[in-house]
Amino acid sequence: MSDTLDTTTLVVATYNIHQAVGRDGRRDPARVARAIASLEVDLIALQEVDAEPGLHTVSVQMTELAAAGPYVAVPGPTMTRSSRSYGNALLTRLEVEQVRRFDLSLSGREPRGAIDARLRTACGHRLRCVATHFGLTARERRRQLEMLLRLLAQDRSESTVVLGDFNDWWPFSRVGRALARAMGSAPRPRSFPSEFPLLALDRIWIRPRRLLVDLRVEDTPLTRQASDHLPLVARLRMPAIPDSASGSSLLVVEDP
Repeated sequence: MSDTLDTTTLVVATYNIHQAVGRDGRRDPARVARAIASLEVDLIALQEVDAEPGLHTVSVQMTELAAAGPYVAVPGPTMTRSSRSYGNALLTRLEVEQVRRFDLSLSGREPRGAIDARLRTACGHRLRCVATHFGLTARERRRQLEMLLRLLAQDRSESTVVLGDFNDWWPFSRVGRALARAMGSAPRPRSFPSEFPLLALDRIWIRPRRLLVDLRVEDTPLTRQASDHLPLVARLRMPAIPDSASGSSLLVVEDP
C-alpha cells in the first residue's frame, strides 16, 4: 500500500463491482469490501454500486465498502429512486477539495455519468480524477466520448487520471484512440469476465503519461469470485516537488 505521507507514490484502481453480486450469484458487499481492502489503494473508482433504501447522500452499500480503507466516499449515482440509488462512486484516502458530477446520458438509454474530483495528498500533491462508466452501444460511447473530451479540455493544469468501465473492447476503437491522444497511451490488460478475462473493458489513463509506473489486473481467487470484472490497478510516481498551495474546503457542483 502507498502511504499518503509518501511524497512520490500513489496507487489508484477501477472496479466494476456488479452490484456486489459475485460469480456464485450471491450479493455480498462484505466480500467486495475484502477485495477492495486487498488492493491497498489510495483511490478507487467503482461502477454498478447498488444502494438499498436508507441514507440519502451516501448509500448503505457504499458506506460498507468505504470502511474497507477506511476511505472517504464520494457518491456519483446515475439513477435515484425512492427505493434505489445506483451508479458510480469514488473511495479515497486523499483530501477531497472539489467534486463535480456530470450527466453523460443519452435519451432512451440507461443513465450514465462522470465524477470529476480534485484531490490532494498530505504532502500537497494535487490530482484530478475523472471516473465514469460508458454505455453499451457504440452510438452511446461516441457521444459520451465527445462529452468526456470536452470535460478534460477544460483544465490541463493538474495531473489527471481518467478511469472506469468504458465497455469498449476493440483494440483500435475510437474511444481508445481518442483518449490516448488526449491523455497518452496506456496498457489495456484484459479484465472481463473475471473467471477467464478476454476483454479490456476497464481502463486507466494518466496525464502526464510519465507518471505511470505500472498497471496490472488484480487476479486472485477473491477478485475472481467477488464480481464479473477484475479490478485494474495503477501505480503513479508523482512530481518530486509538491504543490505548496493551501488547501480549500470541499465544493460539490452538480452539472445542470
